[in-house]
Amino acid sequence: MDIQAQLKQAVAEAITSLYNLPVENVLIQPTKKEFEGLYTFVTFPLTKSTRKPPVEIGQAIGTYLKENTHLVSKFNVVQGFLNLSISDAVWVDEVSGMLADPHWGQLPSRNESVMVEFSSPNTNKPLHLGHLRNNFLGDSVSRILKASGYDVVKACLVNDRGIHICKSMLAYQEFGNGETPESTGMKGDHLIGKYYVWFDKAHKQQIEELIEEGMSKEEAEKKTPLLLKVQEMLRKWEQGDPETVELWKLMNSWVYAGFAETYHEIGVRFDKTYYESETYLLGKDVIEDGLQKNVFYRKPDGSVWIDLADEGLDQKLVLRSDGTSVYMTQDLGTTDLKFQDFPIQRGIWVVGNEQDYHFAVLFAILRRLGRPYADGLFHLSYGMVDLPSGKMKSREGTVVDADDLIEEMVETARNRTRDLGKIDDFESEEATLLYHMLAMGALKYYLLKVDPKKRMTFNPEESIDFQGHTGPFIQYTHARICSVLRKAEQLGVNPVGTLNSVELAESEQQLVYLLTQFVQRITEAGTDYAPSYLAQYAFELAKAYNQFYGELSILSEPNADKLKFRVALSKAVVETIRKSMELLGIEVPSKM
Repeated sequence: MDIQAQLKQAVAEAITSLYNLPVENVLIQPTKKEFEGLYTFVTFPLTKSTRKPPVEIGQAIGTYLKENTHLVSKFNVVQGFLNLSISDAVWVDEVSGMLADPHWGQLPSRNESVMVEFSSPNTNKPLHLGHLRNNFLGDSVSRILKASGYDVVKACLVNDRGIHICKSMLAYQEFGNGETPESTGMKGDHLIGKYYVWFDKAHKQQIEELIEEGMSKEEAEKKTPLLLKVQEMLRKWEQGDPETVELWKLMNSWVYAGFAETYHEIGVRFDKTYYESETYLLGKDVIEDGLQKNVFYRKPDGSVWIDLADEGLDQKLVLRSDGTSVYMTQDLGTTDLKFQDFPIQRGIWVVGNEQDYHFAVLFAILRRLGRPYADGLFHLSYGMVDLPSGKMKSREGTVVDADDLIEEMVETARNRTRDLGKIDDFESEEATLLYHMLAMGALKYYLLKVDPKKRMTFNPEESIDFQGHTGPFIQYTHARICSVLRKAEQLGVNPVGTLNSVELAESEQQLVYLLTQFVQRITEAGTDYAPSYLAQYAFELAKAYNQFYGELSILSEPNADKLKFRVALSKAVVETIRKSMELLGIEVPSKM
């Protein structure tokens, strides 16, 4: 039982003993920083039933706890707030328990499965900065849910068909001259993305030409020769034209090879990949089922709709008059497929906030259809990522390419690390691994420390600062603690095993208190799908350790028991930092 749970139980026993009152729920909260103590019990709710003033109640409960339990070393009462300080012996036992438990930070199994779908790239362009926020969020939430006791399936739906894919295909036919990733030395996804940009430029030029010939802009946008060719190509693909399908397969294969390299670089993988080309015809049977249940209705032109006005979502088309699917049709069918493929109880979609309405409608329809899983669906909506220079646009070729950004971050990490002289004794291979680790730590941490719902600006230079609220600061702290532990081992100090009780400094107490919050922070992050909670926690822990490191001697401490405790505390902190960062998908170096 953790300290907070033990305190709740002890306070409940005190209330029952002192006032003969039944206690259902005791609320213990962190003590405000301006007061002494680490845990606070609010006595105001007891004044009515006890007919005693809140200060007197606090004094009585505090005295009872100090005299009848081993938990409390001292207390103070400020109005109706009973602030409690924990005995040093309890803190020492906590550190021993953490080091003895190899599963520290892993919650018991909940016997429940969750699918997290994220990434969802298009095969007409490489991954960009916005995709990175998506991937990092999805991967971290998956890790946090797994640590929270859930069985997790990480899924990706690839948008590999449609008019936007045909635009790249047509541009390649028109301008490509048979070039390949091998002949150009380009990654496949970059090569295809180049043709997507080319199409947009050529299309805009044709629009201007048609306008000059007297056509309205609205009409010209729909009637350029290139757009008409693209529409014809899409029809051929849907009819299974061999030549079109063969080109589609070839170009997609180049893109997938490029994606695989990027996913490897950022440390992301999936348990299941769905392809829209295989799922876009799904959902029509769902529509038929909904018509029979009167969930949907058919208009005179044959199109099928649902009226969600009573939920503030208006009327929504779910099948066109010619019987072809819309995105909602596909998503209804694909969602059914996911729950057929896996024994999951919950589904989470990591998708930008521009799709908030779409998912609100999707979930509302599934509830009305009576799907048993409908109440377990969640859209993890997140804000877009800008650069200091402004918003990104894929068609205009102004996006920040993920691969280019990673390369730039690695170069920045290399320069910063060399300037600070932190790797003088590193071999070249070690240094290369460290630069990549720091670069990814900076990138992931910067994007994950912000609440997902907030639109944010990514500043590469700021993200890699070794002193600020950054990934490299935490990574450097981890390396510093590893250095302490290596030196302790050389001195023959073994932190594992029984620790004798010692008097602790405030910075030591604060550090152990933070360690005891780890499981709670995981639980809260899993409940709210918020990696930012653990990013903040890792920063707080690193900052608290640096304060402890600066105030107290560790390896030159003359008292053997204090020396062993401080080394054990360091080991508990380094393990918790590593696990916290691992839940963010970030590696930490053992030396720098």
